[in-house]
Amino acid sequence: MRAACFNESGKPFDILEVPDPTPGPGEIVLSVKGCGICGSDLHVTELGGAVPHGAVMGHEFAGEIVAVGKGATGPDGPWREGDRVCTMPGISCGTCPRCVSGDVMGCSALRMTGFGEIGGGYAEYAIGGDRMTFRLPDNVSSSDGALVEPLAVGLHAVDKAGLMTGEDVLIVGAGPVGLACAVWAKMLGAREVVVSDYAAHRRDMALSCGATATIDPATEELGPAFEKITGRAPMLAFECVGRPDIVHQISLICDRGARILSAGMCMAPDNFMPLVFGTKELTMQFVSYYTHQNYQLTVDMLAAERINPLPMVTDRISLDALPTAFEALRTPSTECKVVVEP
Repeated sequence: MRAACFNESGKPFDILEVPDPTPGPGEIVLSVKGCGICGSDLHVTELGGAVPHGAVMGHEFAGEIVAVGKGATGPDGPWREGDRVCTMPGISCGTCPRCVSGDVMGCSALRMTGFGEIGGGYAEYAIGGDRMTFRLPDNVSSSDGALVEPLAVGLHAVDKAGLMTGEDVLIVGAGPVGLACAVWAKMLGAREVVVSDYAAHRRDMALSCGATATIDPATEELGPAFEKITGRAPMLAFECVGRPDIVHQISLICDRGARILSAGMCMAPDNFMPLVFGTKELTMQFVSYYTHQNYQLTVDMLAAERINPLPMVTDRISLDALPTAFEALRTPSTECKVVVEP
């Protein structure tokens, strides 16, 4: 099969011929129809040695089953060739307390997809675990199934934040994670969903994804602008940028007793002032990934047409276009979610 193989930091991927994956017991192989380029992929390739040379990356993918390993079974019976599915990016043990509870990405025996252990979705074919695979509804295309993963990230963040009905929300950063948080915050009962981003096109996307108002931090002070919209300082704020100093900036404008949830996955040392957190009695929560339940609810809400992630998709590209597109995303542009269609 053809796959985009990681070269090394600062150099584009190489499109190479590599062996087709073969499913083991409890595994399935997908013909990848769509795989999103994730900001965490960009960040991790900037860390020397974090991704091995030759790794096939890509963890937001969906497609059609082309091979079924021994005993590979879904929630409604054995998986079959031709089934349209999306899959979580890893294969867990399935029996430990975390797996049983649904926290499959926290399994101590988890084999991760797209970062070197298991080949990911920047390829014609990829492997998934049977218990971590979900049937796509008829109204979701095989390519758009790749959007389940980033949507589940947002759902997990909002769920962990303990959003209360009628609460006002500040979201800093309108990339795919911030937009997914906006989708779910509005769906799950927020009153005002205020999204801050420097890029006008991303602020427009936020309004299409559940935001009730936006802030341009280049021309407006974040705290006063939020208070003008809601009538008070933030009591719940999401950091969805993934760069240093953002958490500190948010802490300075939050009200006493506020909750700050970081979903941006900053991969560099960060600084914040404990004195600010202490005097305001702020709560800080970090999150990553999602649960099995988050994935299933996302699929169910797409099936019911209760949520629509398509406004965040700005481009669909071929596998051959991936190396150039991936490097271009390191520089701010009009792109948001780019989906590779191998």
